[in-house]
Amino acid sequence: QVQLVESGGGLVQAGDSLRLSCAVSGRTSNVYKMGWFRQAPGKEREFVAAISWNPSVTYYADSVKGRFTISRDSIKMTTYLQMNSLKREDTAVYYCAADRTTMISMVPQRYDYWGQGTQVTVSS
Repeated sequence: QVQLVESGGGLVQAGDSLRLSCAVSGRTSNVYKMGWFRQAPGKEREFVAAISWNPSVTYYADSVKGRFTISRDSIKMTTYLQMNSLKREDTAVYYCAADRTTMISMVPQRYDYWGQGTQVTVSS
């Protein structure tokens, strides 16, 4: 099994930055790509960004492109989501996800493992 633990969420003002972290433990050899998703109240879970483990290929939702950056540290088995120029509409619970296949996917059902989520609230 693979365990994912997110951290770094919080309450910030519009225009501020936050960095989310997702630590991977357990059968880390099963992890070939990771993604970040978010879910706002009353809305479906939506794709934010994804990164394949090796080689490092990234993909972003249009709504965050140019503002968010996903990265990974293979030694620490941690993935990061650097969020800059935050907007109110970025408010959501952010989830980290991992999968055993390399193909980047924006579909939540294509990920096998999920973290518990971390709340990000952006005030105006």
